[in-house]
Amino acid sequence: MKFEQLKDLLEDRILILDGAMGTMIQGYNLGENDFRADRFSDFDYDLQGNNDLLSITQPGIIKEIHAQFLESGSDIIETNTFSANAISQADYHLENIAYEMDKVAAQNAREVADRFTEKTPDKPRFVARCGWTYQQNAFPITGCRRSRLPRYHL
Repeated sequence: MKFEQLKDLLEDRILILDGAMGTMIQGYNLGENDFRADRFSDFDYDLQGNNDLLSITQPGIIKEIHAQFLESGSDIIETNTFSANAISQADYHLENIAYEMDKVAAQNAREVADRFTEKTPDKPRFVARCGWTYQQNAFPITGCRRSRLPRYHL
């Protein structure tokens, strides 16, 4: 149903995609403890900067950002999953929860999109999965902690 609805809307008008989740997250000035929350309070590795983890540890912030994009007129919000994959999460030793990050991020976005659609059914909101990069470089470069490589679907 949603896909057909999306196709029909695209025939009628341009749909607006949300903005830069990472930039919005930076505005919260989160520290290491914010990224950890209770669940990862005793984790042995640094987690600050792992924005995808915030879908689990700070879902209120992520939902608030989604809401801000929808309030600004976005029709489509992307999940907070820019690097929610095992390869990228290996940088943080969290590759074992990449699937959970992906799932929780989708649930967070869907909840907010549905809430806005219920308020204004004539303007349905949609969720798209964001999945752009792997943070690890196939050829390590001295001085670079992480690099961005495109994800190719073969």
